[in-house]
Amino acid sequence: MSDITNTPNEGELVVVTVTTVKQNGCYVKLDEFEGVEGFIFIGEIASGWVKNIRVFVREGQRLICKVMRTRKDGTSLELSLKSVSEERRRERLQEWKNEQRAHQLLKVLGEKVGWDEAEIKSSGEELADAFGGLYTAFEEAAMNEGALTDAGFEGDWLKEFIEMAIENIIPAFVEIRGILTLSINDINGVEVIQNALLAAESLSSTEEEIEVSCHYNGAPEYRIELKAPDFKTAESIWENATKATLDHVIAAGGEATALRE
Repeated sequence: MSDITNTPNEGELVVVTVTTVKQNGCYVKLDEFEGVEGFIFIGEIASGWVKNIRVFVREGQRLICKVMRTRKDGTSLELSLKSVSEERRRERLQEWKNEQRAHQLLKVLGEKVGWDEAEIKSSGEELADAFGGLYTAFEEAAMNEGALTDAGFEGDWLKEFIEMAIENIIPAFVEIRGILTLSINDINGVEVIQNALLAAESLSSTEEEIEVSCHYNGAPEYRIELKAPDFKTAESIWENATKATLDHVIAAGGEATALRE
């Protein structure tokens, strides 16, 4: 987005809706930029000679275009349809749909927690700034329950936000993190703790897309991180991994606790 006006930058892909089709091109409105219009010259509609422009575009049609040039008034753009590959078109359109869905979810959340329209808007902007997009904020919350807290957000609404994210967003994976406190006064203590951590990591499975890793924070603390394809699996792996580690240390006469972040 341009820093000077509420317009996209040259080269950016934008979502537009066709408003008027002419013989030499078509006028569009930019769906993500209020009050900004664009024009696609017939030479930018498709590669090769366009005999009938209406074969390619029609009023009300949603398109993904590339910004070629911004006019001096800042409210009108020259766009290209032919410069966008089919793959990029699908990706950008899905991104736009995701953001629309995220805004709908935030509106529902706002109504549940008693926000007015201004609070919904400002919260959405803050989340988008922090995560690079509102949908990404929901996605991060669905994958990692502590994502919003880590980003500095607080309040009773966080619980509702996370629950809504889990119910409505399908993440690529779910992540759970925690701290293991392990200590043992034994000549073989280092080996005992190492084997205990390996017991947790042994639950990793490439085939099932499960990853468990343990890291040294500074004695007696160790960080455990796990990724799984869904929350049910993640919760089960968390319980099994921490139990395996704690049982191993305690059985050797040590002390062990697990605290989920």
